[in-house]
Amino acid sequence: MISIEPVAAPDAPLARRNPVAKVAAALVFSFTLLATLDPVAPAIAIALELAVLPLFGIRYRVLARRAWPLLLSAAGILVTLVLFAADRSGRVLLDVGPVLVSTGVLLTALGLVLRVFAVALPGVIVFATTDPTDLADALIQNAKAPARFAIGALAAFRLVPLLGQEWQMISMARRARGVDAGRNPVAKLQLFASTAFALLVGAIRRGTRLAVAMDARGFDAGTPRTVARQQHFTRADVLLIAGAVVLAAAALTTSVLLGTFRPLIS
Repeated sequence: MISIEPVAAPDAPLARRNPVAKVAAALVFSFTLLATLDPVAPAIAIALELAVLPLFGIRYRVLARRAWPLLLSAAGILVTLVLFAADRSGRVLLDVGPVLVSTGVLLTALGLVLRVFAVALPGVIVFATTDPTDLADALIQNAKAPARFAIGALAAFRLVPLLGQEWQMISMARRARGVDAGRNPVAKLQLFASTAFALLVGAIRRGTRLAVAMDARGFDAGTPRTVARQQHFTRADVLLIAGAVVLAAAALTTSVLLGTFRPLIS
């Protein structure tokens, strides 16, 4: 089941911060790490992210459940580099047919995997501590985002859990009709593709109906809209963004001082 509801303790010091401030801090911290290819800076960033996690009111076990797709991404990066990496420098560790694993390949893979985790974890933490409605309200009030965009994004975000429910219903309906792939991997792949296509068609139809319903209720009106819940941007929110800048700069500075800094553009 797909869940988008916040899982953090609501009274945690950083979980209470303005949603726009949390998003800005996550973006600043993540995009700063894209400046280097070495594994040291993202490793330090991951350590810092895990160290401040209790301040967001999230348990490490809960974060692991939310971030498990990152493990699949890491495995995909490792397999791709082992098979197709152009740089095979370093000591050869494994040479079996087309598979050539060297220390250079493993170092590059380690850097990319750590960067994926370091860049993605702040976003996972933000959405695990933020109510979608509060985020939409803050985008309109504090970031001055168009109401049409913010409310439309909120509606789409609220529909995400329905995708998991529809996938289960489609699978159960096909199983009831005797459509089953058994142990055939090719048939499983074909069944997965057809189920995904049916889910895509259903999502497009639901999105179209929702857009028409929102327009009929005046969500696209040109007049200014009022808000029911005020989202205040305080000094603590500014300090959160400044803290993200300082921590990201500290990670890059440590990488430079250790001599491992590898600029993305050289």
